[in-house]
Formats: sequence, C-alpha cells, structure tokens
Amino acid sequence: MSDNKNSLSSANRLIVKVGSALLTTDDAEGLNQDWLDALADDVATYVSNGTQVIIVSSGAVAVGRQALSLSETALRLEEKQAAAAAGQIGLFHAWQRAFARHDLQTAQILLTPSDTEERRRHLNARNTMETLLGLGAVPVINENDTVATEEIRFGDNDRLAARVAQMIGADTLALLSDIDGLYSADPKKDSDAQFIEEVSEITAAVEAMAGEAGPGYSSGGMVTKIEAAKIATRAGCAVVIADGKELHSLSNIESGKKCTWFLATANPSTARKRWIAGALTTSGALAIDDGARTALGSGKSLLPAGVTKVSGDFERGDAVIIEDASGNRLGCGLIAYSSNDAKLIAGHKTGEIEALLGYRGRDEMIHRDDLVIDG
Repeated sequence: MSDNKNSLSSANRLIVKVGSALLTTDDAEGLNQDWLDALADDVATYVSNGTQVIIVSSGAVAVGRQALSLSETALRLEEKQAAAAAGQIGLFHAWQRAFARHDLQTAQILLTPSDTEERRRHLNARNTMETLLGLGAVPVINENDTVATEEIRFGDNDRLAARVAQMIGADTLALLSDIDGLYSADPKKDSDAQFIEEVSEITAAVEAMAGEAGPGYSSGGMVTKIEAAKIATRAGCAVVIADGKELHSLSNIESGKKCTWFLATANPSTARKRWIAGALTTSGALAIDDGARTALGSGKSLLPAGVTKVSGDFERGDAVIIEDASGNRLGCGLIAYSSNDAKLIAGHKTGEIEALLGYRGRDEMIHRDDLVIDG
C-alpha cells in the first residue's frame, strides 16, 4: 500500500460511505453483490492490519423500491419509509454475506439526526460503536428512514458519515460514489475545469467549486460532499472523495487513482476536547479528592471512588464541572451517570456499582475521552 501522507492505510479508524449508485442493480435482488464482495475484501485487509472500519451504507430505499414493486418516479414520504423498511433487511444481509467470507462479524445500526446531536443519545450510540469496534466487528450504519421525516432527516448519507466520524473520533472518511473528486468548475459544462487533488482548507472559493443544488435537489452530489467534508475535517478527520464504480475502490485509492483529499484541521482527540470544553452548557458538578486529582492530571479517567460530592441535576451524557475539595474548577466532562445514580456510587469502588444501582454501568464516572482538564 502507498506510503503517501494521504493514505487510507495510515488510518486508525476509517469510515467508508457507500452511495446507492454503487450498490444497486436492475436484477431481482437489486444489489451488486460482486461490488460488495470486492469492497469487503479491501476492508478485511485494513482490519487485519489493525484499522477499525465502519461502513455507512445507502441503498435501503432503492432495494425496497424493487422488492415492493414501487414506481420509479418520485416516492411519497410514506412510500420511502416503507421501501426503507423492506430494503434494509436485504441490504444488511448482503453486507453480512460479503464480510462473512472473511469471518468478520457485522452489526447494523440505524441512526436519526437526534442520535448524533442530543448528548445522551449521542453517548449511547458512540458507546455501542466503540464496543462493536473493540470486539472486532464492522458496524454497518444507515439513516433510520423508516421513522425520519423530510424536516428532520439528514437528507444524504455523506453528512451522516461525517457525523459518525465526528461522533467516534475517526481520522479518515472515504466518500465513495460516482464522482471522482472536486473540480474548479463542473467538468461537464466547462472543458477548462481543473481537477483539485488536495484541499487544505474549505474556503468560500472551494465551496463555490461545488456549484449550486438544482431544483428538487435533496441528496448526493458535490454540494453535500463539501458540507460533509467541512463537518469531518473540523472534527479532525481527513476526507477523500473518490469514484467507487470499479471493483476494489479502496485499493484503487491506495494505488494512486484520481481522488480529492481534504486535510483535517486538527486531530480527532483535540477536536473532541474542544467541543466538550467550549460548546456545552454544564448541568452540575463533581468534587473529587486529591488522589483522583492526581489521576486526572496523568490522563486517567474519573472513577466513582474519587468523587466526594455530587451537585446539580443532570442526566447521563450531560456536561458537568469537576472541582477540587475547595471548590476550584479543574475541568469538565460528559458524565456516564445521572445525578441520582452518581450520588449513590460516589466514593465507592467500581466493583460495587452493580449492587448499589441494580445494573452494571460503566466503570468510569467520566471516561478520559470525555474529559477536559483546564490549563
């Protein structure tokens, strides 16, 4: 594989977004299993080399449309939702078959916008993905079209993929579709359009290169890819846009096939810490002892045993302030327990959590990935 600085092989966590045009065919099943198998071959190579991979897959509506013999013309919202419900089964089974050839376990996750934006649901979804990746599985994610409406849905899986990258701290996002990258103008309309190999910053001039969405535009195209790249690169995730129509799309990127790279403006950890420190309103406070303060200073998580007092009214996933015994602020973080549960386990060892709460929660009150220490 390539040693180029813009390389999928250097990723620790890789998100691969697959567009409907790559997956679907006109046959009875409506899916291009050969293409899926080839992509699974590429993904299996990355996984064997230690990269954690998540697939963000379009195609449920297209597959369901064929299964239910729905019109090829524009569908009503309820018809799209019905098609998604029918198509999601076949779509996931196709991914399952593709990865089973490499003894890789898959898991299906359906998300709505609020799952990535509302903190408690964000935390739940993130923890599920983290657990699956830790177990060596390849999560396959799609928007939950069966319950989404036109007013609240992502509208395209480019942006969904970027939100997932932001959520789990991925360092690389590959957007595969029938577009090979960014040009200075629409190459179909302007023969002098120049191909852009690398974008270090998404400026107004770069956004203008994508053109404008036409009447009735809802998803796909370069406009949404630029919007997705803005979300991801600000979260510390590099983005590559590539034509995925040929088999082994990921290998083709590594071997030097034409594509456009958008460089990350931070690393994922730094970007997440900035979000926690500056973008959230705190809902309570935890006072900690000197031992816990020393542990946090060395980069460790906050355990219940080090908490001496819990103040405020908060729920799991809310941001809380961390204070020393004198009430001085030390930092803040996203807490893994509600205020009621936090009060019950404060000062106790992790092994006592289940007996105190009646369920087995996380070992940490605040995990180090969800924690920012001031100064």
